[in-house]
Amino acid sequence: MRYSVLVQRALAPPPPSTKPMKQPEPTSFDALMSQGMAASLANDGVQAIEWFQRASAAEPGAGLPQFLLGAEFAALGDMAQAEAAFANATRLSPGFPMARYQLGLLQFSSGRAAIALLTWQPLLSLPDTDPLPHFVNGFAALAQDHFDEALHHYQQGLTLNTTNEALSGDIEKVIAGIKALHPDASAADNERSSSGDTADNHVLLANYQQQGRAH
Repeated sequence: MRYSVLVQRALAPPPPSTKPMKQPEPTSFDALMSQGMAASLANDGVQAIEWFQRASAAEPGAGLPQFLLGAEFAALGDMAQAEAAFANATRLSPGFPMARYQLGLLQFSSGRAAIALLTWQPLLSLPDTDPLPHFVNGFAALAQDHFDEALHHYQQGLTLNTTNEALSGDIEKVIAGIKALHPDASAADNERSSSGDTADNHVLLANYQQQGRAH
């Protein structure tokens, strides 16, 4: 009897392991993008970047992972990497207006208004019902210290933008910057400063992207 019990125990299947099995890491593009978005929503920028880089490697011709990489790099303050990623997104997806807009915005905010306006040029062919051309025209006016004109274009864009609240929030920061520097925009528009201050003033966006993500 004693031996039969021992044999039964020896032949019995082992108890199930309580140690959780490691799940295989995702490899498909969609799965990698989902992981990246989840990390981004959790404000884990470093992990999000890793997932988006892997998604980009899985589908090298896709512009979206590069766009999202640009957003994450910008949020972490790495503007050189952000610009490279936005440029890649624009190159891979020329019909992706937000990638082009964010690339130009980063260029404008770093004091390269002429380059930004060239980057934005194709956006001016978008329909008048799209807010982006109005925002671009606002920045073009801002680059020339035409503050009233800039505010007019920004307000037009804000009225038209009904789907991207974060985008409107960004423009509202620019408007607030204009009004803080020039409480009387009409007077400021007619009085051009001959000092070097204007160079700083129409890079009102120098700190614009310091805390925010690209949208």
